[in-house]
Amino acid sequence: MAERLVDVLNSHGTVIHTYPVTLDPSGCADDDARYLAKALEAAAYGRLVSIADLPGLSARLHVSRGGPMASYGDDIGVESETKSSLDDATRQRAYLLWKQDGAPDGRADEYWCRAQDQQFRERAYLLWEQEGWPNGRADAHWASVRQFAAE
Repeated sequence: MAERLVDVLNSHGTVIHTYPVTLDPSGCADDDARYLAKALEAAAYGRLVSIADLPGLSARLHVSRGGPMASYGDDIGVESETKSSLDDATRQRAYLLWKQDGAPDGRADEYWCRAQDQQFRERAYLLWEQEGWPNGRADAHWASVRQFAAE
């Protein structure tokens, strides 16, 4: 999996957040457009700006300043919008669910699936809310969230 930093810019061209984006290789060379699209999608999930300002966001590949790869320039709490952070959030939620049920043995997969399902449902709801609560779009939002998590 190749990871690259992508800057998300507001309509004035100011960097408002930098995402570490990781994509699975899909048999083709890394396509910059896929990284940019993934960062913009994460920005929408992360509520970096109001819904009305989402169309004004743009992305560019981060220009390295040397040193370790890390986000910079803000303190926006959108860690769960990257694949690795989504997995961390799922792991923490699964652990809490497991503890709430009395820490039963041999059911780790069940708790992981429950936690992941809850994470996905929250993200799908956020997408639906950002689109203005349209009727008949539940399946499209669910599919979008599943695809985001799979990449």
